[in-house]
Amino acid sequence: MLNVVLYQPEIPPNTGNIGRLCHATDTRLHLIEPLGFSLDEKSLKRAGLDYWAELDVKVWSSLEECLKEAVDAKVWYLSTKPERSYWDAEFSADDFLVFGPETRGLPESLILINSEQGLTIPQARGRSLNLATSVGIVLYEAIRQVSL
Repeated sequence: MLNVVLYQPEIPPNTGNIGRLCHATDTRLHLIEPLGFSLDEKSLKRAGLDYWAELDVKVWSSLEECLKEAVDAKVWYLSTKPERSYWDAEFSADDFLVFGPETRGLPESLILINSEQGLTIPQARGRSLNLATSVGIVLYEAIRQVSL
């Protein structure tokens, strides 16, 4: 099972939409605190529709605690900062895809320490893509590779 990790997400509709995506693809969603919202907020549930109760979601107090589950799995850190495109990654079935908060992304120190596992989504212009869009792009590439 693939794993999507949202590090300190801030915007409920993004997390709800990502939850809906994870439900549809049988992907586990990991949320790293602090969250910028309450999990019972109406906007989060509305974005996740009625799937939220069925979603395989875990909430963690830290990224370190979450990644203890990634024993033999690869952990990929998605950001605008790495040079390596997600197209060049070789994804496996148990991989963890880690995405940062909407307003600031993953901490630069985390990207530097894990530079070999840093990935980006190439784009011609703009600062960054919407978080839910980014998760969808990378998750479906991972699913494509795992399904081959």
